[in-house]
Amino acid sequence: MNKRFIIYSCLIALLPSFACNKVLEVKTVSDITNASYWKSPGDVTGYLTGIYALLRGTVNGKNYFNTTYYMEDRSDAFIAGLEGGMSTAWQQNLNSANAPNWLNYYNIIYHCNLLLKNAPGINFPNSTDRDRAMAETYFIRAYSYFWLVRSWGDVPLMLEPVASSNQQQPARAAATEIMSQILKDIDAAIALFPEGAFVSKSRVSKPAAFTLKADALLWKTKVLKGSDADLQEALTALQQVENTPGLTLLDNFAAVFATNNRANAEIIFSVYFKKDERSDMYGSQLKPRDIFVQDAINKGDIAAARNGARSQYMPSPKFESMFTDAADKRKNVSFIKAIGPNNKLIGVFDNKFRGTKDTDWFYDADIVIYRFAEIFLLKAEALAALGRVPDAVAALNRTRLRAGIGNYTGPMDKTSVEKEILNERFRELWLEQKRWPDLLRFHYAGTINVYTEVPNLNGKKVPLYFPIPKTQIDLNPNLKQTAGYQ
Repeated sequence: MNKRFIIYSCLIALLPSFACNKVLEVKTVSDITNASYWKSPGDVTGYLTGIYALLRGTVNGKNYFNTTYYMEDRSDAFIAGLEGGMSTAWQQNLNSANAPNWLNYYNIIYHCNLLLKNAPGINFPNSTDRDRAMAETYFIRAYSYFWLVRSWGDVPLMLEPVASSNQQQPARAAATEIMSQILKDIDAAIALFPEGAFVSKSRVSKPAAFTLKADALLWKTKVLKGSDADLQEALTALQQVENTPGLTLLDNFAAVFATNNRANAEIIFSVYFKKDERSDMYGSQLKPRDIFVQDAINKGDIAAARNGARSQYMPSPKFESMFTDAADKRKNVSFIKAIGPNNKLIGVFDNKFRGTKDTDWFYDADIVIYRFAEIFLLKAEALAALGRVPDAVAALNRTRLRAGIGNYTGPMDKTSVEKEILNERFRELWLEQKRWPDLLRFHYAGTINVYTEVPNLNGKKVPLYFPIPKTQIDLNPNLKQTAGYQ
């Protein structure tokens, strides 16, 4: 049996010990692991394979990054689908009783901490292999904390594996402190990567680290009240990605997401999926079961399945309205309408992450974390925030021209251009887990009011960060509930 799968199985077997009810209160599993593990380079690379496996989906019933819940549901991207069951996040009806749990992400962070602690003491025949493994792990820890800080704001900061069940329970650290650590981890990753390009698009790379750095710096600037120096640093990071050999925008927008074209020249980092290896990719939540579209005159064009599909959500009318130019190549790639007899609308479904057709459709499209198109949109956003509006428009036009809608010709004041950048991100990055953090960045920067942008927020005064479960606070008195949920 392949060693990495043995390692992976051992890793998953340990997970229930780590994901205890009390925040990061664990048995002294790390002592047991250290005694029998961390002996050879294969232990490091095998353990890292297990960490990557957690990025892909549901393990022991736990969703990690394979979900729309945190980065899409609270936005204006969805309406109720054919089978409903809208989340509490979509309903904007969150409280301490139904709050999502952050333990899944601390599970990943725990494993990253364990690898980062033990890898330096292992002798590698080629030290660059250890450097690369540690660089990838620093990125994954930074990305996990970036997910946490965008979802909950202030969160506990844990940089060492828990060594004792008697260890003091952590309080929530300020979001600014978490962001400082995120950027520190990213810089550590960048410094350790032996190569400037890619070993694999489904593994973290230096270009991916530079992209995450720019993304984090824009959040720091707009949400955490950073500075123009942060924006300049973001632009420097983005330029590094632009200079990466082999990255380009594909002429065929649909080809970016096709399962027979994985790791294409536009992808910077994606999470690999394979049939039967994990549960379906989250795009299945916007696909119909075949019984719902059996009468559609265009049913052959719809990625409908007997199993796995669930039309929990449909693309919102607001998203559809973003495509004002009939020439936009992204429209038909992004969503598809099922049309019944007499031109009756049956439903609207995601068409971007179609998956693969065999005897049935299965939804194995990769989760795209970063791709080249976003580099220009992040660049446009940073330039606009600096007041360099013509330069921002030039960057914005890169994705517009690929989409076939021509250069931006609207008003050139800063606010108008920033709103157009936000709209272009909606069109370009639909369902790529970007919309809710996008809305928050532009809200906190004063460009929009998220309470009027999102229909389910209209007339409400609810917090924009998630609550934490009351059970977590009961178990850890050092934790304080997210502001607004007390």
